[in-house]
Amino acid sequence: MTLSPQDLTQALLDAAKKAGADSADAMALAGTSISIDVRDGKLEQAERSEGQDIGLRVFLGQRSAIVSASDTRPETMKTMAERAVAMAKEAPEDPYAGLADPSQLAQDWNVDALELFDPSDEPAPADLQSDAQRVEAAALSQEGITQIHSTSAGYGSTDVALAASNGFSGGYRRTSRSMSCVAIAGEGLSMERDYDGDGRVFQSELRSPEEIGETAAKRALARMNPQKPKTGAYPVLFDERISSSLIGHLLAAANGSAIARGASWLLNDLGGQVLPKGVDLVENPHRPRKSASRPFDAEGLPTKVRQVISDGVLQGWTLDLANARKLGLQSTGNAARSVSGGIGPATWNMELTQGSASQAELMQQMGTGLLVTSMIGSTINPNTGDYSRGASGIWIENGEPAYPVSGVTIAGNLRDMLGSIIPGNDARPWLTYVVPSLLVEGLTLAGE
Repeated sequence: MTLSPQDLTQALLDAAKKAGADSADAMALAGTSISIDVRDGKLEQAERSEGQDIGLRVFLGQRSAIVSASDTRPETMKTMAERAVAMAKEAPEDPYAGLADPSQLAQDWNVDALELFDPSDEPAPADLQSDAQRVEAAALSQEGITQIHSTSAGYGSTDVALAASNGFSGGYRRTSRSMSCVAIAGEGLSMERDYDGDGRVFQSELRSPEEIGETAAKRALARMNPQKPKTGAYPVLFDERISSSLIGHLLAAANGSAIARGASWLLNDLGGQVLPKGVDLVENPHRPRKSASRPFDAEGLPTKVRQVISDGVLQGWTLDLANARKLGLQSTGNAARSVSGGIGPATWNMELTQGSASQAELMQQMGTGLLVTSMIGSTINPNTGDYSRGASGIWIENGEPAYPVSGVTIAGNLRDMLGSIIPGNDARPWLTYVVPSLLVEGLTLAGE
């Protein structure tokens, strides 16, 4: 008989206790995924996977160890627990390790309100193939598109369960549905490519295949015959589809793990001005139908709405239990883990305050500069915030698009960049990071 993920976590805890663990927590995943790739209108690759994965973390005093497996037989779980206890005996002591106190645990959550699971039928492989074919056909219908690099459609369903010897036990189910396309324009050494895609929890909210294919094609065509502007200092407008990377760098610097190691350019900025006045950054793990939503974190603590930045001022770090203990603080309910990995702090859904200007109005405001639509590579000094990335996009002259740009590097310092951002009003509300286009003044651009 196949055990449910909830039953598996309890069986793992029982095995850990019998093996001699002082305390333990366990995670189990049961999932199905389907992926369909199409090329030239024909099926290129089809994959389907089904399986269960289990992970066990045991504690012997302040020593701990983690083991995982995809075999859920009772004898395997018994062996896992015995090996984990043996490993923990040899592990160094960590004064900050340990489960949550029972008083800290999440209670009375409402999974249904989060709408993480689409109850509609799993799509048939033929339906996914049809979607991918429609995406490809839409992209190829745009004049100037010479080939499609890849077109995919996929579906996933995962049942998540977490339990611990401190009394916590909980679980939820997730679904995902996606489509993507990479289109190529031009030929030979003059080829350019770009992409579009969409991923949703509910199938009914997914954008149409035709829209995804046409958008990928138009983006690729817009990159044809790129030039390089003169090297200099210019304003840079980060397009909405990549602007969240700037906020991601900010959140990485505010991660409790980086702060506890002393490896963050935000180390001394708690309570300081890091974004312009009037700009907030809010974390909300309870937004319905969002892939980053969850009722509790990986340590069984309740998730909650959190003001990361208020009126431009940094309010706190992103913390799990261990890093909170190192810093003498309380966990923010942001622990994340996989079945095979350790626990660390992570962020959930984020939303940045939007401005009043459209992207076109921000172009007028910037006058002459670069609209960045894609980026490659990354050189970021975590201690100083020095920033350098390869970029491509559209050169703006007198507030209007002039020509495509490729092969340039933009550089600056994240503290200065984030402190001067001017947000647009074009953020997509269905994303996990709701961040509009961001105008940044005075970056160094290395071109010709």
